[in-house]
Amino acid sequence: MNTEYYDDIVIGGGKAGKTLAPALVMAGRKTALVERSSTMIGGGCINIACIPTKTMVASAEVAHTVRNSAVYGVKTNVPTVNLAEVIQRKRSVVLSAREMNLHNLAAALGKNLIIGTARFVDSKTIEVVTPEGITRILSAERLFINTGTRPLIPPLPGLKETGFLTSESIMELEQLPEHLIILGSGYIGLEFAQMFRRFGSRVTVIGQREQILSSQDPDIAIAVQTLLEQEGVEFLLKATVLGAERIGNATKLQIRSADRAIHLQGSHLLVAVGRAPTTDSLNLAAAGVVKDASGFIPVNDHLETNIPGIWALGDINRGPQYTHISLDDYRIVKSNLIDGGKRSSRDRLVPSCLFIDPELAQVGLTEAAAQQQGYAIRVAKLEAAAIPRARTSGRTEGLLKAIVDSETGHILGCSLLCHAAGEMISTVQMVMQAQMSYTVLRDGVLTHPTMTEGLNLLFSKL
Repeated sequence: MNTEYYDDIVIGGGKAGKTLAPALVMAGRKTALVERSSTMIGGGCINIACIPTKTMVASAEVAHTVRNSAVYGVKTNVPTVNLAEVIQRKRSVVLSAREMNLHNLAAALGKNLIIGTARFVDSKTIEVVTPEGITRILSAERLFINTGTRPLIPPLPGLKETGFLTSESIMELEQLPEHLIILGSGYIGLEFAQMFRRFGSRVTVIGQREQILSSQDPDIAIAVQTLLEQEGVEFLLKATVLGAERIGNATKLQIRSADRAIHLQGSHLLVAVGRAPTTDSLNLAAAGVVKDASGFIPVNDHLETNIPGIWALGDINRGPQYTHISLDDYRIVKSNLIDGGKRSSRDRLVPSCLFIDPELAQVGLTEAAAQQQGYAIRVAKLEAAAIPRARTSGRTEGLLKAIVDSETGHILGCSLLCHAAGEMISTVQMVMQAQMSYTVLRDGVLTHPTMTEGLNLLFSKL
């Protein structure tokens, strides 16, 4: 079989891969991008994750606003949610983004955009099997792995036989669940919990720990849980699921919680307990690339694996699983391999946002983490209802919290549970990156009335 030779091969077209491949071409490198499916052009974010979920979140917010419109002096009929039309809108948004990505990649790569499943033959060579069953052998000086993750399915007795939904398949439902049970109380589970509750389903969230959002401070997690409970989301925490079975049209779970045996029955079950790396089909052993116990690929500060000339980018390298981190992974590689720079993944200040309503955005250290690291800290808290714009818009739910180094005045971390928090957190992040004092936000002249003006009020609490 003839070997096709390239300077660079990118395996997987997620945010890092799809951005890196055209940049390599622009730098004069003969580059191939291998993507396993034409329906995944552009990567997981636009096809099965960020973009489709936030599109559906927007539909849920509209339903919620209409249902509560009388608060604003606007009386309407009770909304009817047509889930099939919600899904069709989601598909339209995804298709538009996918077509745009396909156009951009085809323009940059031409015939070197290859649809097929890749596996390593050795550290410089991969085998690609196309959907038509054709096998191609590609070899390159450098290879970049960007194959992402998939839903993690726990080894729960009876789960496979019972049937379940994942974060991907639930977005193809066209009939509203009567009672949606969600395994997992993290970001994915909570977004779907509020979404389907607002669509009209009964929703029960099951969490293994005593606290939802285990990476957050307890006061923030409790505030989120309280908000969701006020909307009718039910929680069963500190619970262990022992088994699952299908009885007629219902799913029944056997659960142990606080030494009590509980039987919970629902119409649909969503498994949202995390993400697993897509490395099992890559035959990494043939290349000598090391995986950790969970299947993720360890990398150094420049994102290179244990094998020189092979990099791992995005979710696959066990960094924070955010699209903006995948984009920054691209920046690191581009800087170091194309631009002659020395960028590193060390000390990245990484913001995050949970897209419930109101949003929960966070950057830097939590209060607990700052204390564990030995900082002398000052903590400020502000109820979202204190912000004038929150009152005018009727979006008064939530809590803002900031952690500051007592000695330097630098902001160590910030959590914002409020309307437009995902936009506001960037302002805090820029002050932190510039290593300026918190007083910049305390005393800054911020537009009135805006949600960002709430940062004046928050940092005045110190």
